[in-house]
Amino acid sequence: MTPPAPPAAPLRADCVGDSAGGLTFDVAARGNAGAALLILRRRGADAPDASDTVSLPLAPAAEGRLRAALPSSVSLPEGRWDAYARLSGGEPRRLVPGVTDLRSLAERTPSGLLGHVAVRIPYATRQGNLTVRSWLRAPHAEAVDLRLESGGLTVRGRVYGTQLVPGADAELRARSGDGGGGGVRRLDVAAERTEFAFTVPYDGLAPGDWDLWLRPAGDPGPVVRLARLLDDVADKNPVLTFPRTRVRTPHGPVAAGPYYTRDNDLSLAVTPLDA
Repeated sequence: MTPPAPPAAPLRADCVGDSAGGLTFDVAARGNAGAALLILRRRGADAPDASDTVSLPLAPAAEGRLRAALPSSVSLPEGRWDAYARLSGGEPRRLVPGVTDLRSLAERTPSGLLGHVAVRIPYATRQGNLTVRSWLRAPHAEAVDLRLESGGLTVRGRVYGTQLVPGADAELRARSGDGGGGGVRRLDVAAERTEFAFTVPYDGLAPGDWDLWLRPAGDPGPVVRLARLLDDVADKNPVLTFPRTRVRTPHGPVAAGPYYTRDNDLSLAVTPLDA
């Protein structure tokens, strides 16, 4: 009996980000003699269609290496995109990350002239595979700085794709729906052109999770979710952590503090304490 062929070695892809928000993939593929593609497939689509797959040509870049470019001008809808390579007409093979250089993403300041912000960050999944996390926000409210004040949180940020006007305000929305009888809290915003700041007092918040939003044009303008996207960290929740503050509220003593969600949106957690 002929022994089974050993499994093919994983294909590695080096990733480099550019200051415009594009990505370059270099795939190690010695001996490839035919046409090749880098394929990105959006994860979790209920009814996958052509918009859930992006195919990019892989062209020879050096001996044993193929290169594909994902420029910022190519639309990549928001989500998680698993990366594959198809070599010489074969079946797509999952890619694993090699060397990743995303320094330019951490220094990037989008112009916002296109009315949206597009962010793509490659990362390694728990299984060690290569996936690209994509955000497409139109407009976007970036949380630039969080300062823990006495009994509250001050948020400083910047908007892209829109302008702040007199009357702009922030909203706290209770994720549970009622927030103990006050499901939405409005907060005054100090605004200057594209920069904003506001303070969230903790002492009036009911226990639960509260999501932070911004109304750049006030009522009845659009509401924009606050997030931190413009850096090289795909999942900020385990990386950027903040201490909790103990405060007394009408609902009893609580511990309150900010955190970033799985999508890098900014939220507050308010946890009841024993009196």
